[in-house]
Amino acid sequence: MDIRISSAGSALPGPSVDNPTLARRFGMEPLWEQWIDVFIGTATRHLAVDLATGEIRSSLAELGETAARRALTAAGLTPGDVDVVVLGTATPDKLMPATVNVIADRLGIDGVPTYQLQSGCCGAVQALDVARHMLMGGQCRTALVIGGDVCAKFFDLGVDLRKLPPSQLVNVVLFGDGAGAAVLSADPASPGPVLRCVINRLVGLNRPPGQVLDWFGPVDRNAERPAVSEDYKAIEESVPLMAAEILKELLDAVGWAKADLDFLLPPQLSGRMTERITRELAVDAVPVNCVEQTGNTGNALPFLQLERLLGRMTAGQRAVCVAIESSKWIKAGFAVEKA
Repeated sequence: MDIRISSAGSALPGPSVDNPTLARRFGMEPLWEQWIDVFIGTATRHLAVDLATGEIRSSLAELGETAARRALTAAGLTPGDVDVVVLGTATPDKLMPATVNVIADRLGIDGVPTYQLQSGCCGAVQALDVARHMLMGGQCRTALVIGGDVCAKFFDLGVDLRKLPPSQLVNVVLFGDGAGAAVLSADPASPGPVLRCVINRLVGLNRPPGQVLDWFGPVDRNAERPAVSEDYKAIEESVPLMAAEILKELLDAVGWAKADLDFLLPPQLSGRMTERITRELAVDAVPVNCVEQTGNTGNALPFLQLERLLGRMTAGQRAVCVAIESSKWIKAGFAVEKA
């Protein structure tokens, strides 16, 4: 059975925040701003927190609802047409109730299976895989798949960034907030591209995490350990290699060669890393990127890329999306073809 991606939608909070604004907010010297441009390569990002007041202005549920409504509208469907909802996120609004159920409630969806997968940047691909299997099993005809993250709530806006080690400083400039969604359909009349293959593979046996996002409860919220930390050197070394490995696995699984690809959706870690990975993958295909404008929005990214891709694909064209998660080292991706 062919499973098709009928549509995609996205939602980003607030106005975009550029590097000069970020530097001024935290009282950093011009050299810091230049460091962002040269080392990170991300020009703007959208944040769910108001930098001036510290107020959280968008929850993941709110962003997920907006992205889902846009995807459903683009597919010509209503929430009542949805048979299953799957969410991939590393940053749910609460431990309970599950954010996927809050989003479903906001959409008016009830009486259907819902799933929430907690994972880093590969959670979106995992959510697509779960939905795909549900559709292929015949239990459902239409799946709403959502991915998103709100990372800004984990950062202390009062901290002196000049005193932070690089493992913590990089996260302040690397990430943005947002959500994305896609509608998957088992209807052969759906106009979207066919989801030919999805791969999700854990490869972190006996390896320390590349990124840690802690969850503080009332007992340990005053602990001295940072809420977010990242081994950027390990990520810089491992992600390009893992991206090449999963690209080969995907191409082998569907029997395509690199030359058969029309579009490449590379990992969106940062502007500079995305440029490097794309160059090292050596694929003569059109790259579909967004990270320079949105920042690293985690599980929203594949959907933001899909939204940009779907309107560009024509009959016979092929695309591959690659996602790498550094938290415990997961490589994932999917292949689509416009029939």
